[in-house]
Amino acid sequence: MKSFLRGLLLAIVVVLSIVAWTVLPWMALVVLAVLFFLWTRFTRVGRQAGSATGVGISTLPQRVGSSSVVVVGIAGVVAVLVSLLAMGVGYRETLSKSGSVDTAVVMRGGSASEVSSVLDHASVTAIAEAPGIARDVAGKPIASPELVVAANLPLKDGSGDDGSVQVRGVGDEAWTLRPDVKIVAGRKFKPGLRELVAGKGAQRQFAGLEPGHEIKLGSQTWTVVGIFDSGNALGSELWGDADIIASAYRRGSSRTSVFVRLTDAKSFDAFKAALVGDPRLQVDVDTTLNYFSKQSEGFTKVISIIGMIVGGIMGIGAVFGALNTMFAAVAARAREIATLRAIGFRGPPVVVAVMLETMLLAALGGLLGGLIAWALFNGYSASTLTQGTVGSLNFQLRVTPALLWTGLKWALAIGFIGGLFPAVRAARLPVTTALRES
Repeated sequence: MKSFLRGLLLAIVVVLSIVAWTVLPWMALVVLAVLFFLWTRFTRVGRQAGSATGVGISTLPQRVGSSSVVVVGIAGVVAVLVSLLAMGVGYRETLSKSGSVDTAVVMRGGSASEVSSVLDHASVTAIAEAPGIARDVAGKPIASPELVVAANLPLKDGSGDDGSVQVRGVGDEAWTLRPDVKIVAGRKFKPGLRELVAGKGAQRQFAGLEPGHEIKLGSQTWTVVGIFDSGNALGSELWGDADIIASAYRRGSSRTSVFVRLTDAKSFDAFKAALVGDPRLQVDVDTTLNYFSKQSEGFTKVISIIGMIVGGIMGIGAVFGALNTMFAAVAARAREIATLRAIGFRGPPVVVAVMLETMLLAALGGLLGGLIAWALFNGYSASTLTQGTVGSLNFQLRVTPALLWTGLKWALAIGFIGGLFPAVRAARLPVTTALRES
């Protein structure tokens, strides 16, 4: 019964420690490290723990093979976890850069995205007359009626397969509305012609998107005349004249959305109220920041769940590897531990010594895994279908300091679990039995 209660208590300690560890900020870790250092310097038990730890760490070179099992196993967990989560971070950053609080998007009421929205010409005209819209140097409202359609183009990977790309029909107002969109090769398309400019992300993914090349959209031939860079989700699109694209896709004078620049962020409420209260319109209004951020929520959540599941499965394997390694280390050092106990070292210093040794190996594994993820995947280009669109989004994985901290916390948590039970066993090792058997 006593053994069962002891095991139950250890299990509760593990669960509570992991729960607390998941919400621990890095500043709290620094405070704990300082307190621990002071404990090892100014208390008798702490000095014993420090001495025992030093002895254990000094023998690590003699156990490099078994110790590397812990380091490599945990490094693999951290590298996979961080690289998966980096997909979600890169995806979210790319979309969030596409919007701002001082620009707004207007779509038909009940539309989840531009793809499912249709605005007739009268609605587009009424939206551009709403209060709160900024004006250009000529006094015209900065409102960009736009049309989004889908097209299939051959992928650049040589597979021969086609992929879906989003084509956006725009007018001159789109360039004024988005000054961050810059032509980096060739020129802008000319109104009234079947000309396109391609985003850098689309150019990386699809074949034939070079200035001067011709591509097929539907049954018509279009000329790519330029490449633009936006640094956000728009870089995965093709842009052309809205009227020509509408004619080619038989959309008449309708548009899917209207993007506007507001006089300032505070004018959004008045702008939205004016449109919602207009009996001629049935529209939904949102800031572009909110609109694009919502598009990233689903994918980011899925990637986070997948990362946690995969990391958890691999983490269980790493825990068993750490348990086997540390149990073997405790058995090999039975005489050494028993000698420390015989000369006056208590149980807590022995527990701390074994735990610190395991946590050191776990920290090395966490740092190695984070370094691998950063070296291999930070800035790595990927693409996926975006929620609410008809094309692929090209984005770059981002290994941020926050992700590296998350990976290190996972590593230390694995080390804590893998070292706790061997540490308790070492502290309970009967002195006379250990000396006699060794």
